[in-house]
Amino acid sequence: MVIASGGLDSTTLAYWLKAEGTQQLTLLGVDYGQRHRVELSYLKRTAAKLGAWHVQLGVPDLGKLLAGSALTDPQVQVPSGHYTDVSMRATVVPNRNALLLDLAVGLAISAKADAVAFGAHAGDQPIYPDCRPAFVDAYTRMAAVANEGFLTVGFKVVAPFLTWTKADIVRVAAALGVPFGDTWSCYRGDTWHCGRCGTCAERKKAFARAGLVDPTHYQDATGPGHRPVR
Repeated sequence: MVIASGGLDSTTLAYWLKAEGTQQLTLLGVDYGQRHRVELSYLKRTAAKLGAWHVQLGVPDLGKLLAGSALTDPQVQVPSGHYTDVSMRATVVPNRNALLLDLAVGLAISAKADAVAFGAHAGDQPIYPDCRPAFVDAYTRMAAVANEGFLTVGFKVVAPFLTWTKADIVRVAAALGVPFGDTWSCYRGDTWHCGRCGTCAERKKAFARAGLVDPTHYQDATGPGHRPVR
């Protein structure tokens, strides 16, 4: 059971799990009222190409309760910059990964899945506390206690990319043949990637550090290896 957004990390994770021999893959997408919900349309493409079961849950009103984040509150502007910038704190959605993991674990129990996976990586950790090893360890213990006697034997919550950089993910994605055009990163959620927000900046930097040409069309294509919108 993969918590999948249609983004580069979770899409690569799905392809990686498939390559590792996962026999039955489920991609769970959640509309929680995020500004960039366009990402979920990209998730459908990935599910179809991988032959995975695709589940999309709609809880858009949740975003109204999680006000104060640039991703769920229209009154808060999406900042430009990098994930290491303090301004990126505006993109934190309170308790998001715990909420999404709760949904995924519940669905996994119903489907008798033996693992839930999500694509947190090392680059997320400076800003997002729910992408850090301590959170993954604590959540795994909580899930085991909360669902004792109901989980499949050997059930795990896994974050295989937890120690990887974004450049590592891009390299692996390229090796696996992940169609980069089937992924969406931009937090602004317009027709094209903006090229300025934290996820766009991180995406650009990852391709550059991986030594690969970034095929993404950006509205602002400054920096190495990008294609401007035409």
